[in-house]
Amino acid sequence: MNRPTLEAVAALAGVGRGTVSRVINGSPNVSEKAREAVQQAIQELGYVPNRAARALVTRRTDTVALVVSESEFRVFDEPYFAGTIRGIGSALTETGLQLILAMARSRQEHARLEHYLTGQHVDGVLLLSLHGDDPLPGRLEAMGVPTVLGGRPVGPAAPYSYVDMDNRAGARQAVKHLLGLGRARIATIAGPQDMGVGVDRLSGYRDAVLPTGLPELVAYGDFSEESGESAMAELLAAHPDVDAVFAASDPMALGAMRVLKGAGRAIPGDVAVIGFDDSKAALHADPPLTTVHQPMEAMGRQMALLLVARINGEELRQPVVILDTHLVRRESA
Repeated sequence: MNRPTLEAVAALAGVGRGTVSRVINGSPNVSEKAREAVQQAIQELGYVPNRAARALVTRRTDTVALVVSESEFRVFDEPYFAGTIRGIGSALTETGLQLILAMARSRQEHARLEHYLTGQHVDGVLLLSLHGDDPLPGRLEAMGVPTVLGGRPVGPAAPYSYVDMDNRAGARQAVKHLLGLGRARIATIAGPQDMGVGVDRLSGYRDAVLPTGLPELVAYGDFSEESGESAMAELLAAHPDVDAVFAASDPMALGAMRVLKGAGRAIPGDVAVIGFDDSKAALHADPPLTTVHQPMEAMGRQMALLLVARINGEELRQPVVILDTHLVRRESA
């Protein structure tokens, strides 16, 4: 059976070939009547546009890349990434754009990926989990590739479009809750300080603790459960009288809880624990984990919408979007 052609669609719709082409390419210069006739003909014939031919004319690939600077294990294991990717996917489904996922940690992987991304293989790029002064966003922008970041970049203010949570306010609210419970030896397991999210959540902890004159008790992790375990063991060794812990991610909080139980500490009787994510694992922890809710799917969706607007050449009225967080109280604090 022969594949339906553009000409067949035009004949059935009673319009010219150029009108069909404009409808397929999303041009606004088509009457509503003609657009409906073409869409009906496409549906009846089962016509599928030739993407390769279209790309030659429009210089569009209808593909965007999501680049995550973490290992495959982290991406598929931690709730933050799953939620964000779901949000990105749901927003792109409505636009017809295809999503490809790439993970790159080493300098060599980044170099190979940069070559691909700037070679007209994608219309735009979404970047998640950037560390330090990563040169990739700047290089993509310099090559004319629309780019949107997930999370505030560290270092000097850069003219990038990004979506982030109000991490500092969320952390501050969590620690103030611990203070309201009468806790006086409040520790934090902070995230990596080469990421905006790690810096901001530690700043929120300090915002709440330092004005009280209480000691600052800090250990560092990488947002993983294993790092939460090692950081909690470090805190207990240095400060055995710790009576509360704010962990900058749910996985780190769950790791900390495991170590506390192993050390014979009751939660929340001896040590109250709060995380950050509001993941499903937090709800099913023992005891259920008090945590800061961050709207991960909304973040992914906003990232995708900003990128689509940039790809279409629209002027962004709000190039930076900050989403609200709130505390979800459960039994651990």
